[in-house]
Amino acid sequence: MQDPFTGQPTRLRGRLLPGAGDRAALQDDHERRLATLARLGAAAAECGLRADSDRDLVTLAEDEVALLEGAGGEWAALGEAIRAWRALLPLRTLGDFGFLEAAENPLEEANGKLRRIGGGVEAWAFAAETDGSVYKFYLPREEKRIGSAFEFRRGEETALLAEAGLGDYRALLEKLLLIHALGGMATEVVAVTPEGIVVAKQALGEPLPQGDDMSGALPRGLIEIPSRFIRANRDHPRLFFLGGRAFLVADLHARNFVRGADGGLHVIDLVAAPWPEAARVRTALIDEWLMRVRKNPTASALPGARDEEL
Repeated sequence: MQDPFTGQPTRLRGRLLPGAGDRAALQDDHERRLATLARLGAAAAECGLRADSDRDLVTLAEDEVALLEGAGGEWAALGEAIRAWRALLPLRTLGDFGFLEAAENPLEEANGKLRRIGGGVEAWAFAAETDGSVYKFYLPREEKRIGSAFEFRRGEETALLAEAGLGDYRALLEKLLLIHALGGMATEVVAVTPEGIVVAKQALGEPLPQGDDMSGALPRGLIEIPSRFIRANRDHPRLFFLGGRAFLVADLHARNFVRGADGGLHVIDLVAAPWPEAARVRTALIDEWLMRVRKNPTASALPGARDEEL
């Protein structure tokens, strides 16, 4: 299938849920995109191009360093990295999605191809008039930041405090990977605009009533964190291991779930961050628990004790 807006191949259409093979391919796309962004950042640093935000890397045009590539070496490597990145996240204009680019706020204007169905601080969501596929437009915010991510600091009543704040482009792409890896609604990252708006596509689902208790319906693979270890300012903070890395995942309330065509519940949004590695916020007790819970998700906070006894 071809995406009607970008012309690129797509595995998503309306309410249809991709099979296991397509889901695995989508996850591979997410992982390769993150690896390629890291490669692009390293290549830019080798050329002395130190961006003040990863947005400057994300929106690089393919011909950005064309005149310097002939020098070979680091510049040729940078040109190759940019083209590899653009193949995984093409540049598209808002006009490609039917918006009136000349308008002061294009996303607020009527669009014959996309119908707004929701949105909040991070993104606005639209349904395609053709098949209902959902397109989310993640809007850059102050200081070239985008999305949300957790920041960590040492606590007093608990070992760690996790507070959601402004994220960056890598954090946003990691979040979309985590949604997919948790069995969430299948997600593609289809484009970024020259203004830095990231466009993601998801299958359409039915929203849940606001206020539903999700504590008993969270995705498989999430591990409850002992309350003495962390306090987060988002619902249902949980630990999740992916590719050998530990992540804090939260904001798992009813508005961030939908019911898919298969009748199952699927997460569509969350807030996350890699578990902190900085020594200033780490504790030996949590590090030891992480090692044990990686092997046994039901491991208690202390060896040989049940959490309800502590």
